Order: sequence, then C-alpha cells, then structure tokens
Amino acid sequence: MVFAIVVKAALYIYCRMFPNNDIVMAYAQDHFFDVVTNVVGLGAAVLAGLFAWWIDPVGAILLALYTMINWGRTVLENVNSLTGRSAPPEFLQKITYLCWNHHEAILAIDTVRAYTFGTLYFTEVDVVLPREMPLEETHDIGEALQNKLERLPEIERAFVHLDYEVEHRPEHHQHSSFPAPPAAPTITTLPPPDTPTR
Repeated sequence: MVFAIVVKAALYIYCRMFPNNDIVMAYAQDHFFDVVTNVVGLGAAVLAGLFAWWIDPVGAILLALYTMINWGRTVLENVNSLTGRSAPPEFLQKITYLCWNHHEAILAIDTVRAYTFGTLYFTEVDVVLPREMPLEETHDIGEALQNKLERLPEIERAFVHLDYEVEHRPEHHQHSSFPAPPAAPTITTLPPPDTPTR
C-alpha cells in the first residue's frame, strides 16, 4: 500500500504539470484522491492496531465524508458543462465575427448557437449565400468555415448550415399531439369612400 501511495503521489505531481489540459487535471484530481484515501485508510488501520479499535471505523467515516464532499463539489462544478448550457455572449460574438469575415460572398449570418458539450462547445451557424451560387462553391465555403471553427480550442464540433434566404417558411413537418391553432381571421379592406364600388 505504501508503494501505491508513492506511485499515486508521483502521478499526481506529474499530472499537475499540465494545468491547461482538463482531462489530465481530472487524472490529477483522481490520483490526489487515491493518495488521501490510502494514507487515511492505512493510518487509521495502524493506529487502531496500536491504540484503540474504534479509530479504524472513525477513519472509514471520515473517508466517506471526504468522498461525498469532494465528488459532490466536482459534480456541482461540472453540471453546467454536462447539461448543454449556452455559451456566453462574448463567445457567440467571436463566432459571429469569424463567420461574417470568412468569405466575401456571405450575405447574412442567420443564426449562431453554441452550447456546452463537456468542457468544450458544439457550435451551429446558419450562413446565407447568394441564391445563384453554384453548389460546389457553397459547399467549399461551408466546409472551410466548419474547419476554421473546429480549429478553435473551445470548439468540439461545428455545424455550418447554408441557405439562400432568411425568411424561413416551415422547413420541417412538426409532429404534435396538440390541436392546430385556430386560423387567423380574414380582414376585408373596404375601398375609400370616394372610390366607386362595383
């Protein structure tokens, strides 16, 4: 057990050398937790054998409390990342700026969305290009923009949707168990009073 403590402590120190890598820092936290639990568990067992039997169960209770507090705090820190929370406005502005300046043929940026996927973001952008532009050219513009966005360190995956207009009529059939809304009333306009009627 002493050997395991030494190895885990060395791994913890090594992992702490990469503070910008979230995955390695998670390993560091795990190694640190293993060191603490092994030291307390070994210490409680030795002290119980030397002094009083009840030291070992008290050590186990302390370890259980430490585990609940430590991992509970970790869950609370990461719950927003795991639930698909929207990116801050500054990040969305950065994405919009990159999209707008990507190619001179872009007429409009219709939609920009980014939401958490773990520690990174999934990003969706809707870009409007000229109606008469050939498919091959629109594809190349969209693919180049997708690659540009995915090179950003904050983005896990980028989805670029290309369109030729911003006034979207319903593009997808909506399945709903709710009744359809009532039809809008028709408004009849009357001719001005000085206009002869038919």
